Amino acid sequence: MKFYDIVKQEAKISFNDESIYIEKFVENPRHIEIQIIADEHGNCIHLGERDCTVQRKNQKMLEETPSGFISEKLRQKMGKVAVNAIKQIGYSNVGTIEFLVDKNKDFYFMEMNTRVQVEHPITEAITGIDIIKEQLKISSGERLKYKQEDIKFTGHSLETRINAENPNKNFMPCAGEIKDLHIPGGNGIRVDTAIYPGYKIPPTYDSMIAKVIVHGKDREESIAKMKSALAEFVIDGIDVNIEFLYKILENEDFVKNNYDTSFIEKMLH
Repeated sequence: MKFYDIVKQEAKISFNDESIYIEKFVENPRHIEIQIIADEHGNCIHLGERDCTVQRKNQKMLEETPSGFISEKLRQKMGKVAVNAIKQIGYSNVGTIEFLVDKNKDFYFMEMNTRVQVEHPITEAITGIDIIKEQLKISSGERLKYKQEDIKFTGHSLETRINAENPNKNFMPCAGEIKDLHIPGGNGIRVDTAIYPGYKIPPTYDSMIAKVIVHGKDREESIAKMKSALAEFVIDGIDVNIEFLYKILENEDFVKNNYDTSFIEKMLH
């Protein structure tokens, strides 16, 4: 009770209110989010999960779907919980409900994102649904044309975030001008970016400058495609994290799907 009383005292001093709440500590969890779409007419569906566990200082570096950590039964359960939550609050838009999942496969609500997320393309890849298009439709008052039973998942998809930073210097951001650029392409490879030769990376914004999305028949093929795409991606003139991302894909624990939110920290040590 000692620390409980200390926190109450700090709350009283800082906010003139000693009310506090207790959160469950989930040790080395997987970070799983559920993509939802809801219209203003009370219709809501989920588009499966995204595994966002590979992250550094709570910033995601790589995402994949489906997650090899959760079962189909757990997927349905988490999806149902997310949809029910959306219906309860009367939410209308696209969004995500985020959970932490422990080693026993128990899951806990973390937060909701009321927006389109960076990693939404991997969900588009396995469902064939254009999330942005659906968002525009429902924001115009249209009814959601999909029902939950219409949603089918095909293959596996990965996304990596290309950042202007130097992993060898504690991921120090790198501003500057892009001198030369080669963007990868091919079957099942998508790159979302606005950079070009001569583009100047400003020092005042987020360091992410591109996203590489791949879609394969299974996880093994997705990893192979992503490695091929990253090996082909050339950005000269600034420091980027492409080589570090490649190392993640070659890491034995990642390949075996044996990782949690401490994965990057362990890699660096």
